[in-house]
Amino acid sequence: MSQGGALQQVNLKGRDFLELDDYLPEEIQYLIDLAIEIKRKHKNGEAYQPLKGKTLGLIFEKSSTRTRVSFEVGMYQLGGHALFLSKNDIQLGRGEPISDMAQVMSRYLDGIMIRTFGHDNVVELARYASVPVINGLSDLAHPCQVLADYQTLYEQKGKLKGLKLAYIGDGNNMAHSLLIGGAKLGVHVSIASPAGYEPDPSVIAVSREIAKQTGSEIVITQSPQEAVKDADAIYTDVWASMGFEEEQKERELAFADFQVNEELVKLAKPDYLFLHCLPAHRGEEVSAGVIDGPNSVIFDEAENRLHAQKALLVALMG
Repeated sequence: MSQGGALQQVNLKGRDFLELDDYLPEEIQYLIDLAIEIKRKHKNGEAYQPLKGKTLGLIFEKSSTRTRVSFEVGMYQLGGHALFLSKNDIQLGRGEPISDMAQVMSRYLDGIMIRTFGHDNVVELARYASVPVINGLSDLAHPCQVLADYQTLYEQKGKLKGLKLAYIGDGNNMAHSLLIGGAKLGVHVSIASPAGYEPDPSVIAVSREIAKQTGSEIVITQSPQEAVKDADAIYTDVWASMGFEEEQKERELAFADFQVNEELVKLAKPDYLFLHCLPAHRGEEVSAGVIDGPNSVIFDEAENRLHAQKALLVALMG
């Protein structure tokens, strides 16, 4: 759908959302289009509560600001109810098998979001749950964030196919989902990481296979300058993600030449957009001048977590 066009209905009811690789390009585009339409309704004050009476369980092994607030507020705005479940509130990790928990929670809830460490936890939960399971983040993937990222790019640029997105930094879950999502949507993705911190080779291979079908180009390099050259968007993340804090000092040395700063962004297109999944460490992975500068869309991007996730909830649980 081009922006402003009619929304073509795609049936995703009952599906899980574990990684963007599980979805066809047109299904991902549908979710982006639906997010934009739901955002429009919200901005215009239109009543829209298709999930009235529905419940969503939110399992948090990893804490979060944006994930928790956006899912809780999103369910409320859609007429449903979200139940926050920290690792201290449930038996996960204290002896109860995920398979048992999944089957019990499926009797209570209409959907489950999990934000966890091991991706295997997400996969096992989805295997045994009879309601949709959404990956709110795992060590392997962060598809909810990337859905909002590409929504933001689409809103700002009016298209996705053919754009170049440069990601500078750790080849982590963000890099993985940006690669797969970009390949699906025809976005050229260049990743620049220090030696030893590249994205998972299996994710790179999958992305390149997808890219053959969509015309996307996938570049993996150790040169931030190569990655950023003529980019339409520049993305970065913290150098030490949650769970890797003990490596902070070691990573500061490894990533010293990978800061997104005023000098580096000169190589991008003049109208490039700067994105960051937040929280950000100004003076580390990005300079204050870039993240707080005129090309930064980080707060539009953060807001779109709410709308992209509402689209997911409506599509999977509505």
